[in-house]
This record gives sequence, C-alpha cells and structure tokens, in this order.
Amino acid sequence: MDADQQPTRVLAIRHGETAWNVDGRIQGQLDVPLNETGRWQVHRLALAMAEEDIAAVYSSDLLRALETAQAVARGSGDPVVTDTGLRERGFGTFEGMSYAEINERWPDMGERWRRRDPTFGAPGGETLNEFYARSIATASRIAALHPGQTIALVSHGGVMDCLYRAATRVALDAPRSWQLGNAAINRLLYTPQGFTLVGWSDTYHLDDDSRDEAAA
Repeated sequence: MDADQQPTRVLAIRHGETAWNVDGRIQGQLDVPLNETGRWQVHRLALAMAEEDIAAVYSSDLLRALETAQAVARGSGDPVVTDTGLRERGFGTFEGMSYAEINERWPDMGERWRRRDPTFGAPGGETLNEFYARSIATASRIAALHPGQTIALVSHGGVMDCLYRAATRVALDAPRSWQLGNAAINRLLYTPQGFTLVGWSDTYHLDDDSRDEAAA
C-alpha cells in the first residue's frame, strides 16, 4: 500500500461537560467554558489518552473544546492545533436559548430543526447541509495530513454527529440513535475514500470507580 493510502486513525472527542449542556441551552459558537464535571471528565480523558500513540492534536478554537484538547495534549506531549472548521454548528438566533424557549418563540422553525431539515438554518446560522459539508471537509483535510498515524480531533456534539453519519452512510435527516457523550472517545479510520467507523462512545475512563480513584 502506498504511504498516502495508509489509513489515518482518528480519535474524535467531544468536549467535556458545560453548564449549558446541563441546562439544555444551545451553545453553538458561543464561548462557554467547562464546568466542574467537565474538568473532571477531561482529567480522566487525558489519563486514558496518554496510552495512545498520538501524532497530533487538533481542536476547535472554542474554549470548551480547547480546554479539553489541552488536557489531551498534556498527556501526549503534543501541541494543540486549532481550526475554526471544527467549531460547532452556527445556530444564529437560537444560540443561548433553551429548547423550550425556541419552541415557544419560533414553533415553525423549532419543528424544522427537530425534523432535521437539511436545508434549514436558524437566522444568522448554518443550514444542516452547510454544517455537514464544512465539518467533514475539515476533518478530511486534517486526517489526510497524517496517513498511517493516530490523531485526536477535539470538537463538538454536532461535529461528532456528522462524523458518525459520514462513517456509517446515515442520511442527515435520519433520527439519531447513537450517543454523543461529553469526553467520550470515538474511533474512526480515514482513507482518501472517506471515513469508516471502528468504535463509538467509549466512556470507560469515566466509570464511577475511576471517579473515586481520581478523587482520592
């Protein structure tokens, strides 16, 4: 196999928990930091990722992802390379609002969003089609730089969803049946033919016995 045809092993990681995750508020591209649980999660994540032979760590530049990536990089000894293409979907006027507030204020738009209409975007935000194209193009461009190596991509729930759909060929408007856990490790392979799924939503490092050990 030619060197540039060797698969890139991609560890795709959603950021740790934030207060807005708990409250059910749309973060989008607003810069919300990790909460206490999120900081604990990324500490455990960093310990787990230290066992991986990571060649590079890439991250969204938004604080919640960058804090997570910096913890991973401390374990691997790699610098963090930020890329705005790994940002969460831009939700425009929806950002900062709860699901209930969106449904009450804009019921028609809320319905189109819930139905995963690929052509819908909140005013000032991205359509699902635009977001998917941006996310997969960015992840593919980065992965193509590292054939035969392992890289970490630290990003957001929406980007993780796009990667899962790209790897499993699931349509954008299909209902989601997979987890998008905070600080979960998702494993994919990338070749010039695209992404394939290896493993999804690995959270062994966040088990309760690990929490007790970390507290001790």
